[in-house]
Amino acid sequence: MENNPFQAHPTAIIDDGAKIGQGTKIWHFSHIMPEAEIGENCIIGQNVFVASKVVLGNRVKVQNNVSIYAGVVCEDDVFLGPSCVFTNVINPRAFIERKNEFRPTLIKKGASIGANATILCGITIGEYAMIGAGSVATKNVPPYALVVGNPARIIGKVDMEGNRIAD
Repeated sequence: MENNPFQAHPTAIIDDGAKIGQGTKIWHFSHIMPEAEIGENCIIGQNVFVASKVVLGNRVKVQNNVSIYAGVVCEDDVFLGPSCVFTNVINPRAFIERKNEFRPTLIKKGASIGANATILCGITIGEYAMIGAGSVATKNVPPYALVVGNPARIIGKVDMEGNRIAD
């Protein structure tokens, strides 16, 4: 991996066919599957899984212990907090194959997802929105919204820097 435009820890597994942008850093025990696309200057934390057909834009920060499944697209400057969770099937069963039922999830530019938050499949998180730690997002979140709870509800607005602002 010496000639790669990105850096990867020796314990990271990067499958053939993964596309990884210049300046990206991939840390311990992470696994990047074939057909995953990771932009430039991203940080992929320890023990992160990025499935095939996932797209991460530029400057995306993925904290430790996050699994990003097929159907998830994160635009530029997205923050994924430690141990946040994505789903890609609305009604999973171990004994029923539902790969043809994956629902796409879109995380728009600049959005932040807090630690241990869960993002159900098939929704869009708007630009610069903030999902509070431990929240469960079950429906679309508007741009600049601050949402918390289970199910996540809008409690305010944030600016581009993540500061709470008056409604």
